[in-house]
Amino acid sequence: MGGWAIAVHGGAGVDPNLPAERQEEAKQLLTRCLNLGISALESNASAIDVVELVVRELETDPLFNSGRGSALTEKGTVEMEASIMDGTRRRCGAVSGVTTVKNPISLARLVMDKSPHSYLAFSGAEAFARQQGVELVENEYFITEDNVGMLKLAKEANSILFDYRIPPVGCAGEAAATAIDLPTKMNGLPISVYSPETVGCVVVDREGRCAAGTSTGGLMNKMVGRIGDSPLIGAGTYASELCGVSCTGEGEAIIRATLARDVAAVMEYKGLELQEAVDYVIKNRLDEGFAGLIAVSDKGEVACGFNCNGMFRGIATEDGFMEVAIWE
Repeated sequence: MGGWAIAVHGGAGVDPNLPAERQEEAKQLLTRCLNLGISALESNASAIDVVELVVRELETDPLFNSGRGSALTEKGTVEMEASIMDGTRRRCGAVSGVTTVKNPISLARLVMDKSPHSYLAFSGAEAFARQQGVELVENEYFITEDNVGMLKLAKEANSILFDYRIPPVGCAGEAAATAIDLPTKMNGLPISVYSPETVGCVVVDREGRCAAGTSTGGLMNKMVGRIGDSPLIGAGTYASELCGVSCTGEGEAIIRATLARDVAAVMEYKGLELQEAVDYVIKNRLDEGFAGLIAVSDKGEVACGFNCNGMFRGIATEDGFMEVAIWE
């Protein structure tokens, strides 16, 4: 065993014109979450407990697109989704279309631990949340001034926006996409602006147990009922006895690539090491999609990769290495 390791992300595909103070805020939040996870791991907490703890912290801060601060649907409402997976026995839980649950990652954990199912959605997930007594809040709790403004921009551009930090000042519609050299189509349909956004955490503990969790509000101005990669086991989240993976980016491309599972698969079937596996799937599995991911292995390794402008990320290992970064 190589000791514990942890990685967190706050989304991939970052506006290069992102103001320095916003970059600093993001780094501070990632650092706080890493330190929270490190403290728990030093106290011998299990990987799955640390994943839930860290993602809850990310959901509670409105800076990234999950929980409070979630992207808004075309109707101005919030539909959140999350999943969590324990690699030791490949147990998992996921939720979609959640509108009143303060911490969707914890509801996903309860689906895994307290229900006979792996995935609950919409009214069924809400009913289960009430039954389990999780903290519920009014939908307004999740809606920030930033996101109301961004939804207005998205509607004016007749577009799906992935992140309230886009578009760059003075750019709108296709000009913004051109300015940051990003795609203008999703699933073959035109979009004006692209900057994916999700939060996630992967952990391997001192026992070599791997776990992963991912949570998101989805896309700004998305169709009501749209489900992305984040709650889909094998796409946005996966953990096995070998590794734990959490993805972020263009959900439709991640789903087609079964991106998280493919990291584990090439380790398992090709014998690749963790970073090699991450590099391989980012290069060979995304077609024209843009995405990033974080991963840990049972040996205590940590890795990340992305094929877009940047990814909000932080990593730490038991031997004292710690890094918080946005760009290459």
